[in-house]
Amino acid sequence: MRHPFQPRPLAEILLERRFVDEAQIAAGEAEVQLGERLVREGVITAEQLAEALAAQFALPYVDLNDFSVTPELFGRLPATQAYALGAIPYRLNGSAIEVAIADPYDLTLPDRLEHLTGLRVKLLLASPGAIQAALKRSQGSAEVLKGVSEDFRLVMVKETEEGREETVSLEKLGDVSSPVVRLINTLLLDALAKRASDIHVETYEGGIAVKYRIDGVLYPAVETLDRRHHGAFISRLKVMAELDIAEKRVPQDGRFKLRLGARDIDFRISIIPSVYGEDVVVRILDKSAITQGLRGLRLDSLGMAGETLKKLRRAVREPYGMVLITGPTGSGKTTTLYAALSELDAGEEKIITIEDPVEYQLEGIVQIPVNEKKGLTFARGLRSVLRHDPDKIMVGEIRDAETAQIALQSALTGHLVFTTVHANNAFDVIGRFTHMGVDVYSFVSALNCVMAQRLVRLICPRCRREAGVDAELLELSGLDPMRYLQHKWFEGAGCEYCHGTGYRSRAAITELLDLSPGVRQMILERRPAADLQAAAVKEGMITLRQSAVAKALAGETTLKEINRVTFVD
Repeated sequence: MRHPFQPRPLAEILLERRFVDEAQIAAGEAEVQLGERLVREGVITAEQLAEALAAQFALPYVDLNDFSVTPELFGRLPATQAYALGAIPYRLNGSAIEVAIADPYDLTLPDRLEHLTGLRVKLLLASPGAIQAALKRSQGSAEVLKGVSEDFRLVMVKETEEGREETVSLEKLGDVSSPVVRLINTLLLDALAKRASDIHVETYEGGIAVKYRIDGVLYPAVETLDRRHHGAFISRLKVMAELDIAEKRVPQDGRFKLRLGARDIDFRISIIPSVYGEDVVVRILDKSAITQGLRGLRLDSLGMAGETLKKLRRAVREPYGMVLITGPTGSGKTTTLYAALSELDAGEEKIITIEDPVEYQLEGIVQIPVNEKKGLTFARGLRSVLRHDPDKIMVGEIRDAETAQIALQSALTGHLVFTTVHANNAFDVIGRFTHMGVDVYSFVSALNCVMAQRLVRLICPRCRREAGVDAELLELSGLDPMRYLQHKWFEGAGCEYCHGTGYRSRAAITELLDLSPGVRQMILERRPAADLQAAAVKEGMITLRQSAVAKALAGETTLKEINRVTFVD
């Protein structure tokens, strides 16, 4: 196989793309050294160099951001060889395999790849850093772990009485050769590889169903398991979470932490008794994935509408008051608060958060984890926080009347308080606080804004295609068929990248209630929520449904998805 080398000079391509100017090109400098020097000096990025090399060698450039390798692809090019070669299997295409490489100057690499995979190889080009990051992201599947160094073995992390962490091999918790133990280890790794937020284990008369929640929707993880394995399956999870394996009649909650290479993953486990046995939900908190997703996070990266973004930014920059984010569990409330905090200047102001758990470490901000076993609740922690002279406070969630009262007093006495509460929309929040016994006048005085949000799945960018929409679906979605039948709608066909779902990743849809004098007066008069909403919409508020419809019209999501998440107005 001949390498498709094109003799066009790299300097010429860099100049043509305006990545550099002529003064930054040294005469007579070898091309390899030229590219490395420009990246090292920060003149161009590694991605820009990869784009230029792709043009020089007539190879397609590929962006590996969010790309993960499937077990099927690793079956063709194992992880150990991929790491060694600086290459990554990208896509199977009939009798050929597409492989992204970082070094196009290695003319023997295509032949070695063909020998290893046994397939015809089509080369793509990506930056070395992107390839290494994608391989690291993909290390969660069981196939990747085969033959990889000891650093990538799954181990349990336990906290000693002195507060130190020590690692315990999973083999010490039971017979590692047991089919149930191997199945649970594989399920945990596979869930990480597929970006699942939860694993659901449901017991029925016909067997055990295991499902993953990916982007907010449940998908089957494996075929239905035989019920005779139920006892061993649940007991293994209880052992890992240090729960009572003899108790099967009352709910139990626990947690455990596993380490995979450099990644620490927290698992929260909840067990409830059902008709046919105990059911389990395992919540996955992959801190490294959260950290990567939140790096460089700003409010404008959440996909909010322009006017909503402007109003929220104004609210988070107020000197004092309360900024409330509301929505169900898993609607991205904490991410929005992190985005708001990341825009504040932590150097000039004291910012303290109290969270359960601390999902992401923010630089320059004091973060306190709730520990109910030791008596550190939101309310108790918040009292202590106020004695530390804070300017801005974030309370992870208001769950009870005591926390609500302290947070409210903090907002009324010169602090800016960011917090979340569970409610269906921005107007239901008022009722929630009233039921907690909070004085309405104090609440209205303290409140800067209330923002309700949901997450909608976005159409997979790799299999996005035009979709036909019929009049019935438009009517169900509250849209006029005469007006929107000819609109260009889109859907995802389903591919390896999105695991056949047609969706990849999620974005926020929001409604922001700005507390204008008129709205404040209506709240004090205890007017119905419908009147409040009508007044807010008249003042320019964009509702959750309007925000969702705008994303569907823009081709970012589908009508079926927005109907799943929001009510028709």
